[in-house]
Amino acid sequence: MSLINTSIPSFKTTAFHNGKFVEVSDASMKGKWSVIVFMPAAFTFNCPTEVEDAANNYGEFQKANAEVYIVTTDTHFSHKVWHETSPAVGKAKFPLVGDPTHTLSRAFGVHIDAEGLALRGTFIVNPEGVIKTLEIHDNAIARDTGETLRKLKAAQFVASHPGEVCPAKWKEGEKTLKPSLDLVGKI
Repeated sequence: MSLINTSIPSFKTTAFHNGKFVEVSDASMKGKWSVIVFMPAAFTFNCPTEVEDAANNYGEFQKANAEVYIVTTDTHFSHKVWHETSPAVGKAKFPLVGDPTHTLSRAFGVHIDAEGLALRGTFIVNPEGVIKTLEIHDNAIARDTGETLRKLKAAQFVASHPGEVCPAKWKEGEKTLKPSLDLVGKI
């Protein structure tokens, strides 16, 4: 069963964020767009490249009224040390969320039971806590934050423009489509 258009689960956990340990919950995510990015574990190889890519684009997420949450199956203590020792991860100004009980990774369908790690999963969640996009793939393939931003902006556009859809490769400001009988077989 797909998680698209379902509410995120009720949860409460701890994150390392801007030098402090903070609580992150489903309730704290409400009211603004959220980009939840699952990674296998701190202190790995590909994960810092993704954290750095998100950090380099964080200003664009903030302009779009969205918060980024990086989630691994580690503790918030591990994330503190990861942030302090990795130049790439040290750029992060968004919460590094601990999931040591694996509750979140299981609830979002990205947990690898045999390894106790998460797959690379990206979820865009609207301000009401409803999942609008998801992408899950093999841990050997790192993601492109630019594509996540494009999907976020598309989700925001269709949310504020009922009856319109964003075609393939749509970017902010480009033409959208208004589905109708007149378009059937014409595109």
